[in-house]
Amino acid sequence: MVRFVGRPEVVQALRCHDEPMWRRLLVVFTAALVAMAGTGVVSPLAVGERRVDLVLDGDSLGWDRLVQVLEADRLTVRLDLKARQKMVEARTGALDAIAAGQRVYGWNQALGPLKDQPLAEADRVEFQRRVLRSHAAGVGLALSDRVARLALVLRANTMARGTMGVRPEFVDRVLALVGAGVTPRMPEIGSLGTGDLQPMAAAGLVLTGEPAPARFQGREAPAPEVLAAAGLPVDFPLEQGEALPLISGSSVLTARYVDAVVRAERLADTFDGAFTLFLEATRAEQGAFDARTHDERRIPAEVRAAATVRALICGTGWMTEEGRKRLGEEHPRVQDAVSVRATPHITGALRQRLADARGHIEREANASTSNPLVFPKAGGGHEFVMGGNWDAALLGHEIDSLNAQVADLGVLSQELSARLLADKWSYHLPANLAGGEVGLNSGMVQVQTVAVALVPEMQRLATPAGTLSRPAKFGQEDHNTMAMASVRALHDNLDRLETVLAVQVLMAAQGIDLIAEKMTGLPLGTGTRRVHDLVRRHVPRLDDDRYLTPDLEKTTDLVRSAAISREVRAATAPGDNKCAA
Repeated sequence: MVRFVGRPEVVQALRCHDEPMWRRLLVVFTAALVAMAGTGVVSPLAVGERRVDLVLDGDSLGWDRLVQVLEADRLTVRLDLKARQKMVEARTGALDAIAAGQRVYGWNQALGPLKDQPLAEADRVEFQRRVLRSHAAGVGLALSDRVARLALVLRANTMARGTMGVRPEFVDRVLALVGAGVTPRMPEIGSLGTGDLQPMAAAGLVLTGEPAPARFQGREAPAPEVLAAAGLPVDFPLEQGEALPLISGSSVLTARYVDAVVRAERLADTFDGAFTLFLEATRAEQGAFDARTHDERRIPAEVRAAATVRALICGTGWMTEEGRKRLGEEHPRVQDAVSVRATPHITGALRQRLADARGHIEREANASTSNPLVFPKAGGGHEFVMGGNWDAALLGHEIDSLNAQVADLGVLSQELSARLLADKWSYHLPANLAGGEVGLNSGMVQVQTVAVALVPEMQRLATPAGTLSRPAKFGQEDHNTMAMASVRALHDNLDRLETVLAVQVLMAAQGIDLIAEKMTGLPLGTGTRRVHDLVRRHVPRLDDDRYLTPDLEKTTDLVRSAAISREVRAATAPGDNKCAA
């Protein structure tokens, strides 16, 4: 018998809040397989394993590849030959510039408020190790393995541009760890968005073989032990000037932002599915999604958002005059509430923000995000330029903006689920969505209260951290983007949005079930039916009152798993639906 209780990788997996529950459980299951393999009980399997092979040249790491790196089970990455040569030339030029007497931050000068203090030539290599040690001072939960791995790949790609003066062997070392599946433990709190100083310093300790924690095959241990187990050389000393290019940049922030955008896109899909469940349950008017009105607004993402709704409700008999008459509506509604009519405008704005984010992330992934940088001089040779390319102001403010829109989607979802509770707002659904005898049964009133409890937290977390700069380090760093706080808040709000959307999904599916008998002979929209059937495969309808926490947890896990997102995308794919745009 194999025992797993208390294993560090299991505890870490269950505590890691930026991983969906299904991924956390997968880590636990994988740890079980690995442990049993060690006892001869079972061999590790690679069924359905997602493998990615990647060549880095510093200039062509696109969005799709970033997502593949984030989600791959196994990753092989190597440095492009032309990029390698460019790095060799830059390294030679950098050392020549130092030998010619240029004073350079982090190479022959100390850091931060000690920038004016020169480093003796004999100390410059030792300085690299001490920079990593002093800057690895983070706290809090560790970044998930997949986000930490993406950060390493991003840093390797920006080094491959040949503007940081590091050896190609340094990039080889980073990619060797990635390929072997070794992940440094990188705490999420301690950096301000003014460079990745703290988490990448933690990674640097592992890269160089210091006894900092790292993970391999589901187990966490000091780096020398992990590296040896992975078949990698333990020691890798940095040379002059190589510590700062590793930690002065935006790769960790960008990796976390990639993860947030992927999560937000899938939750936006999930909202679309939840929204059409709501529309059918309330037999809403279809006019608000008419292509003509959205074409007149001239916002492409809004046009597409309305088209998605039309594709999901395609063929509905519920959202018709006949459907509305089934529950006693004898007069036209004229129009539904703003929360219904303006949804394509709200979700379209979110989709536009996410599309913009992809472009900004791609530029960041293929840019020289460090300080200092080394460039060829006119007439020959190289020179260093000290600047602020590590600063992530654009990403930080964009993350704040996305967080505000995520919070607003939570507000909208909560408002829609609230409408399902009351006869007037739901157009005659049973009060509280109670099954059986209403009154004796209280229904889903407290389920909806969960969303009410979470939305104010989302609104508070949407306060833009980018406006809360604090000076640090004797005023040498007197303005900071605070982007790391911004991205933590965004992930925290995505966590909350998962549950808020689960409330809407659970309640809207219940609303459909409560009136299904009266709607006999009238079909749901093709997409709505797919989403409803998915929900009911995991959570049964509510008849008499029962313990509802398990229902809400199962639905939240369904949202986290992206299963609803996949159904929505399949239902709206061109060619699969006659109403799809």
